[in-house]
Amino acid sequence: MNQLPIGFIKFTPQLMSKVWGGDKLHEYFGKAQGERVGESWEISGVPQKVSLVSEGHQVGKSLTELIEQYGARLVGHRVLRDHGKDFPLLFKFIDAREDLSVQLHPDDVIAKKRHQSLGKTEMWYVVQADPGARLVIGFKPGVTLKQYHQSMVDNTITSLLNEIPVSAGDAFFIPPGLVHAIGSGVVLAEIQQTSDVTYRIYDWDRPDVNGQMRELHIEQAEEALVFHDLSQVACTPENRISNQAQLLYASPYFNTSVIEITEPITRTFPQTESFVVLMCTKGQLSLTSEGLAPMEISKGECVLVPAEVAAIDLSAHDAEILEVFVP
Repeated sequence: MNQLPIGFIKFTPQLMSKVWGGDKLHEYFGKAQGERVGESWEISGVPQKVSLVSEGHQVGKSLTELIEQYGARLVGHRVLRDHGKDFPLLFKFIDAREDLSVQLHPDDVIAKKRHQSLGKTEMWYVVQADPGARLVIGFKPGVTLKQYHQSMVDNTITSLLNEIPVSAGDAFFIPPGLVHAIGSGVVLAEIQQTSDVTYRIYDWDRPDVNGQMRELHIEQAEEALVFHDLSQVACTPENRISNQAQLLYASPYFNTSVIEITEPITRTFPQTESFVVLMCTKGQLSLTSEGLAPMEISKGECVLVPAEVAAIDLSAHDAEILEVFVP
């Protein structure tokens, strides 16, 4: 096996046109222009949508090929043991010019049984929000399953939805089964399990770009629906502390921290059980590590730090990153 250092890795974004997408991913992050671009998949192991390296000596290689080549040096011993050559997380930036559909996702058990897939546990970090922007997360307090069923009959589900006003820096954990939707005017970073399974239960009576109504998944969603305790969903830090990692949420699938960087700092990763992904949500910063070529990343970019890297130095005057690893 090649024992030269792997180095930091960037991947080519995969832009997805959506009926609800806009142009902020170009305006804010410099992504390529397109019509109704709703999602930029930054690092993906989803079949048929696997990320390709964008620069350096590995350019053009797929994430799957890198895992096959480097194994635990890249993804970590525990990740390799549990997931093999399948990368376990998906990283996106999302621009909602219009409301996304009201939806939910299955857990691992249901997803494996129905789709031979992982379930979808995810979290959101709001990067930009227009005045009055909101997210739909769960139902209003006291809503029952019976009321939900009736609302699906008489098309009144919007009256039951719990809407939360949001601004930049807000963070939310979205477990499987929780009804949710990203509202118009929101740009966010999304971290999730590697899964592309979504059950739409309401789509605002909106046709798609071809004038057709998108498919709903009412029956599939029934078994997956969970009335979660919403007190556990918001995970925004109460007090922001610069140059320190502040944990947003820890789950069995990923841990995510936010770091505001105003001066040079060092992040150490003494374990070799997982890779680390840095998502830049503000500004620009430099990454260095002993024996590795330095790398610059700007807002809207992600970098994969191999599990074999024990420490990195980050330098910026006014930047913000999300730091994610598999616990």
